[in-house]
Amino acid sequence: MNIWIIDHYSVPVKYYPLARQRNFARCLLQKGHDVTIFCASSVHNSSINLIEDNSSYKELYADGIRYIAIKCTSYHGNGIKRIYNMLEFAYKLPKVLRKYQVPQIIIATSMTQFACAQGIRFAKRYGCKVIAQITDLWPETLVAYGLMTKRNPAVVLLRWLEKWTYKNADRIIFSMKGAYDYIREQKWQKEIPEYKVIHINNGVDLGEFHYNKDNYRNAFAELENKNEFKVVYTGSIRRVNNVGKILDVAKLLIDRNIVFLIFGKGEEMDELIARAKAESISNVKFMGAVEKRFIPDIVSCADLNFAHNSGSAIFRYGISFNKIFDYFAAGKPILTDFDCKYNPVLEENAGVNVSSGDAREIADAIERMAALSDEEYSNYCNNSLRAAEKYDFNRLTKTLEDTIFACVEEH
Repeated sequence: MNIWIIDHYSVPVKYYPLARQRNFARCLLQKGHDVTIFCASSVHNSSINLIEDNSSYKELYADGIRYIAIKCTSYHGNGIKRIYNMLEFAYKLPKVLRKYQVPQIIIATSMTQFACAQGIRFAKRYGCKVIAQITDLWPETLVAYGLMTKRNPAVVLLRWLEKWTYKNADRIIFSMKGAYDYIREQKWQKEIPEYKVIHINNGVDLGEFHYNKDNYRNAFAELENKNEFKVVYTGSIRRVNNVGKILDVAKLLIDRNIVFLIFGKGEEMDELIARAKAESISNVKFMGAVEKRFIPDIVSCADLNFAHNSGSAIFRYGISFNKIFDYFAAGKPILTDFDCKYNPVLEENAGVNVSSGDAREIADAIERMAALSDEEYSNYCNNSLRAAEKYDFNRLTKTLEDTIFACVEEH
């Protein structure tokens, strides 16, 4: 079957490590389908642009997948140039799509809503099936984080476009398990029946994870220390992630033979390093950023992997943090520290959650994990490994393929 995936940001992973579409495409190719990914030439959070000449689009191949990069203006940050970039990709997309044979089905991804809507319009015009793939709830995320109010004209417009997208797609794949709760809250269920909504979370490519674990070993002596209970955090060190909370927790455990290893970078890193030094928080180590391929070995060396987040009202619909699925594959217990109705760590009994986010309660939970019996600890480890099998992209792609066939066979 000829399948198109439209995703503004899904450039080859060597440029930007968003692997969801690459993993789906690779698995679909192995199943005998033809798959093409359409993306913008601009690489998010980078000065790289995949098209440096006057070409309007460019074909390139990576991991055996054909990518069609559409020339778009590069940008930095979240200002006007990024908004222009979003609109530019959506505007140029149909002209490039028309240069190729119409597929049996299009998977149109949001973010961005504009490109997702264009994919749906194209499918309806040319008579092929279409799936809307929603990995972020826009504009609800803007409202949940207090960036805009519900009555903001931009929110009203985006909400209208969101509803139009859901109504006109043949199926809607959400990475959030509670997405239909959201549809009910919006009172859209009469126009968007539940049978159209499919849940496929993010996941892990277990083959790639184990290959990287075996072939890209870390060189951090701190991870080899068997005399300390190692709590590992991987991710950005930005104010929005409130990594300072980890220092609050560590300060309460400074004499407990528990060490916190923080892997990542961000604008708050220097400030937190200075704070740790000033307050003599000696059980926190800032390890710096590492290439993605070293993450499997790092998280496998942890005693407890920490999926820390500052929390948000948007979590009531579920979470899809990529790091959680790497943590599952590591086969170690996981700690989360936010309120979430659909928490895969708890659903799989692969760890514990401190929903309050209170530093004292988090510290107490870590102490309890460090004091587990071998049998209790092994149970969490085994549950993590079972969860990784459940969220392996080979299995997730089977759900996607079933959804594709169900769409195409409808008349």
